[in-house]
Amino acid sequence: MKPDTDVLIAGGGIAGCLMALALARGGLSSVLCDSLPAQARGAAGFDGRAYAIAASCARLLDGLGLWERLQTFAEPMRDIVVSDGRIGAAPSPFFLHFDHREGDAGPFAWMLEDRILRRAALEAVAEEPLIDHRAPVRVTDHETGPAGASLTLEDGTRLTGRLIIACDGRQSAIAARAGIRHMRRDYGQTGLVCAVAHDRPHEGVAHEYFLPAGPFAILPLPRNRVSLVWTETPANARRIIGLPDADFHDELRARFGDFLGETRLEGKRYSYPLTLSLAEEYVRPRLALLGDAAHGIHPLAGQGLNLALKDVGALAEVLVDATRIGEDIGSPLTLERYQSWRRFDATAVALACDGLNRLFSNDNPLLRPLRDIGLGLVGRLPAARRFFMREAAGGMGDLPRLLRGRPL
Repeated sequence: MKPDTDVLIAGGGIAGCLMALALARGGLSSVLCDSLPAQARGAAGFDGRAYAIAASCARLLDGLGLWERLQTFAEPMRDIVVSDGRIGAAPSPFFLHFDHREGDAGPFAWMLEDRILRRAALEAVAEEPLIDHRAPVRVTDHETGPAGASLTLEDGTRLTGRLIIACDGRQSAIAARAGIRHMRRDYGQTGLVCAVAHDRPHEGVAHEYFLPAGPFAILPLPRNRVSLVWTETPANARRIIGLPDADFHDELRARFGDFLGETRLEGKRYSYPLTLSLAEEYVRPRLALLGDAAHGIHPLAGQGLNLALKDVGALAEVLVDATRIGEDIGSPLTLERYQSWRRFDATAVALACDGLNRLFSNDNPLLRPLRDIGLGLVGRLPAARRFFMREAAGGMGDLPRLLRGRPL
């Protein structure tokens, strides 16, 4: 029996949409199953989330035909300043400054609001004839076998294909049914997220300010606005998020300071629990995990979505190349190429972020001087600075063709 499609994608968020688009650019069809209505996914409201899209990942978006839709709304991140400090005190004199002019490669990243990227991806999916976008539907079961794979929907519909790609989040039901285990850890931290308007221009500079409770990130957005990702203990986060606007703003100003002039909250505030989640395997026969289903990391370096975009580029390249030489896209040999390509890199980034969070999210009198000296030393070594700058721009390692600006 002929399958309904080449690939079944469970999960209609950004990773799922971009995966479907990448497959279509390589001539592969997909059914994209989303549990939320398209209208909800494409809602114009700001929910606090914004992404630092690394320069290499922006090339992937360009290769998928999205960058033209996005560039007007993207703010270049030209410089990054990393410092250590305490609430109400001046930052440490030892800090790290990544200046884009030193590398002469343009911005490190582009800041994009989640709602902008989501809407552009959905519009492109709707225009692509090789993608069958089904929403809202709920996947209740899946099967894999020697000849193919299937997804069963809540209404009893059974969809068939040659491969399932699970993009269904950190608590992936498909991974659980397949017996793929995850290493999980609760950070004991909550991320507070909001947007702030300010009087002085930010000049495209991002600030990562390490406080005892966790990092306080100030990320540039268009039109004299910044996105804040502010880490607190769960108890203090609950207290702060429940404050009236004026009191919340006072708490914010104690950490933010006045270097951008007067500040004003823009929109609502949100909170998200912070956890680590790493899948022990990325693939099984006719099944691949992608994005948060494979790895969920601490947001301090802004690499979560970039890891998912690297997954998209790598998996699309593996599957398209396999199709061109007549291989089975669902075979273990094909999928192992994706796992060996992506698992080590994603795990290394996750553990690096975990280590940085452990090192800096405290007020240990022994650790503080050591880490401050470390920041100062890296800042004075050009080779070390350039290494971290290339990492921030997503230019390290074996990059898929789409991330190098080449077609599939």
